[in-house]
Formats: sequence, C-alpha cells, structure tokens
Amino acid sequence: MRHALVFFCLFSINVVFAADPLPSWNAGPAKDAIINYVKCATNDGCPLYVTPQERIAVFDNDGTLWSEQPAYFQLLFALDRVRALADQHPEWKTEQPFKAVLENDFKTIAASGKAGLLKIMAVTHTGMTTDEFEKTVRNWIKTARHPEKQVPYTKLVFQPMLELLNFLRANGFKTYIVSGGGIDFLRVWTEDVYGIPPEQVIGSSIKVKLEQRDGKPVLVRQAEIDLIDDKEGKPVGIHRYIGRAPVMAFGNSDGDLQMLQWTDRRENTLKALVHHTDAKREYAYDRESHIGQLDQALKEAQAKGWTVIDMQRDWKRIYPAPTPDN
Repeated sequence: MRHALVFFCLFSINVVFAADPLPSWNAGPAKDAIINYVKCATNDGCPLYVTPQERIAVFDNDGTLWSEQPAYFQLLFALDRVRALADQHPEWKTEQPFKAVLENDFKTIAASGKAGLLKIMAVTHTGMTTDEFEKTVRNWIKTARHPEKQVPYTKLVFQPMLELLNFLRANGFKTYIVSGGGIDFLRVWTEDVYGIPPEQVIGSSIKVKLEQRDGKPVLVRQAEIDLIDDKEGKPVGIHRYIGRAPVMAFGNSDGDLQMLQWTDRRENTLKALVHHTDAKREYAYDRESHIGQLDQALKEAQAKGWTVIDMQRDWKRIYPAPTPDN
C-alpha cells in the first residue's frame, strides 16, 4: 500500500517536473532516486513528505562537489603558500618538511606524516587575521592552476552536482557543505561557485582570538584546533551549526560515513555516495586510494540500499567547461 501511495503521489505531480532538472545526468537508478525523492518529499500528500523547515541537504566538498586528486586542493594551496613565503624563511632550505616542499619532493612530504602536515598548516594558516587569510585564499583561487589539468581549481567542480544543488534549492531545500576542509578556506569562494553562502558552510576550524591592531578589532587565527569536521566530527558539526538532522546527505569517502549514518537515523531520508569510476574524464579510485578512500562506506551503502552515483555511468559530463579530459 505504501509503494502504491508513493507512485500515486509521483504520478500526480509529474507535470511540475516536466523539464529535466538534471540534464547532465544519464537516465538510471541514481537520477531516478534523487528526482523521485524530491518529488515525494515536497508533496504534502506523499508518505515521504518533509516539511519545509526540515528540508536540509548536506554535501561533503572534496570528491563530492569538486575533484580531490592528486591531493586535496587545500593542501596544494598550503604548499603554494610555503613556496610564496620561502624568501622570508631562508631556514626552510634545510628544514623539513619545508625543504621537501621547495624541492617538490612529494615522497618526503608524505613521509613527514601528520607532524609534517601540521608544521605546513601552522605557517600557512595561522598567525594572520581572518581578513588577511581571506584575501590570500581569494587571490590564490583566482590565479592557481591544477597541477595536472592546468585549469583553475574552480573549473573542477562537478556540473551534475551544481545542477543538483540548484534543483534542491528550487524545491525548498537548504543546502549545506559539511567538509573536512577548512571552514575559512571554503567560505571565501563557495557562494560564487556553488551558491552556498558562508553561513551554510561547515568545516574544520582553528580557534580565533580578538585583538586590537592599529586601534581596530581583528580576529587572529591561532595555532589551536577547534573542530576536525571529518568522520565522527561531521555529525558534531551538523549539530553545532545547523541544529537539525539532514534528510539528504551526499559524500564520496569513508570520511563521510558517519554523516550518512547520522542522516540514516530517521526514516524517509536519502543517502548517496559519489563513486569515482571515470579514469578518462576525471579519476578512478576507491578502496586503495590514499585520498578519498571509499571502502567501509561503499560496503554499507550496498548493504543498506543507499544510492551510489557511478561517475562513469551516471554523468554525461563531469565539469562545467571543457578540460583536457572532459
């Protein structure tokens, strides 16, 4: 009886969705699952109906809304900042991991582990005011190029996901980013690129301190972690910043598993994973990848019937504008 009611609701409002809201998606189970969920969730007579105030959709960023290979783009930003600041730090020519960064020795950078990464992040992300950091990120986003595709990083957002964001907002959903990336790094450009304003961005954060400089109050970024918005930190961030559990959640890696599980606590929700399967147009990776590893989350998605978006199968195109592989 329940399935019959859902079918009736979808059929009865089909005219509202006459135009294809996801033109860069191929016909198939992933596209159907998303469109049918939105149709039912926005129809008061449907069993999956979600009240307007509860229409919360959360999205991971790296690997879900834009590419993340060969390294997280914020890490590439940090490496570029080390190179830009090198003239002010002659000691970096002999001090690791900075020496490795200046020599493009990625093997040594990787071998430095968490301690090396924290050193890099400390000198590139802390000690300046929030305004100074915002200006630095904004300038980098405008000029930096992806090391392999040689296009701006903002050209490597996924066109099908841009369509999805617009489709959800057109139907009364509020779209949030819930990312392991830095909240202040993301907030600089997400509104221009995704249409997601700063107040709807959740990310990892460091503490800030109010100081007086030249007679004016400024916020200074401290070398102290406030929130790691990854894995179990994602439900914490959702609770802290949104205060409502989402009804739709999209991720691409094991780092998103707890966010999808948090969404799955309640009935009538949609959980989805972007599976990177297109080595020609983007990248193909999952269980063995050192970036965006997808193993346990994929197993749980398959076991529980969550939606798996196969990039090669489900997307007609990957990026908004042509790239060397798109």
